[in-house]
Amino acid sequence: MAAADTRGTELGRYLKARRAQVRPQDVGLPAGGGLRRTPGLRREELAALAGMSVDYYIRLERGRETNPSPAVVDALGRALRLRGDGYERLHELAELASGRVSELPASSDHTVRDSVVRMLESVSPLPAYVVNRYNRVLAANPPGRRLLPGLWDWPESQRNLVRYLFLHPVGRTLYEPWEETVALSVAHLRAVAGADPDDPELTALVGELVLKSPDFARLWERYDVCERGGGQKSFRHPKVGPMTLTYEVMRLARTGGQRMVVYQAAPGTPDEKAMLRLQSADARPESAPSVRLEPATEPCPTSAPCPAHASAD
Repeated sequence: MAAADTRGTELGRYLKARRAQVRPQDVGLPAGGGLRRTPGLRREELAALAGMSVDYYIRLERGRETNPSPAVVDALGRALRLRGDGYERLHELAELASGRVSELPASSDHTVRDSVVRMLESVSPLPAYVVNRYNRVLAANPPGRRLLPGLWDWPESQRNLVRYLFLHPVGRTLYEPWEETVALSVAHLRAVAGADPDDPELTALVGELVLKSPDFARLWERYDVCERGGGQKSFRHPKVGPMTLTYEVMRLARTGGQRMVVYQAAPGTPDEKAMLRLQSADARPESAPSVRLEPATEPCPTSAPCPAHASAD
């Protein structure tokens, strides 16, 4: 399939998934109207709400129409009741389908610059780590490694936070509430995946999780999107106990989408005391190192658009 066709197909997938999330009564339509084979709005209902022909909408959803005007995209966004990240994602996919913007780099750089490693060490005792576009952990300082028990038992190529949430037994109990955490994590993965759905790292990760985790498969099909640049997470840590930490996410320039994530807690609080125990001797370091670093080389500046700034970390 040609690149343009692939981008159009991704726009169509998004429209179909979001159409399934809108109930007729949500947009002032009668809930009846005969047997519905699928949840949500029918194609003809969405086309009517957006003020376009059914044939045109079907071409959009099937990836055959790849150049919708901004006015058409706005109308679809309103009809689908999209807000915030979801509305922006619709416009981004329409831009990509039309070829008006270029795709993100095909894959992230997995090499962490020496200067970034020094930054990781300098923020200790705050837990910190570096992830790539798809939340593969590339490096971490000691408290950052101890924050994620068991992740370091996996090979470097498998240390992905989304995989950890769904497939590692500790990952399924570490975050509280788990259901909310995984929903946001999948929505973030959808957000960064939209520009390049055929990326080999992404397709391998999604294929594995769809097969092994019914929870992931269900959330992936919803096509929710969420871009977050920071927030708060509650942990039930097996070594230091419960704690709620805030985190900030910093995009690293010229890395293909790497982000540094740093956690902290308000000074003098029980949360800070628990976090600081990650640095102490009784919080045994995980056996695996962060990553084997190669000599850093500064890539040439690029005009490609920045990847999604959010993190589901």
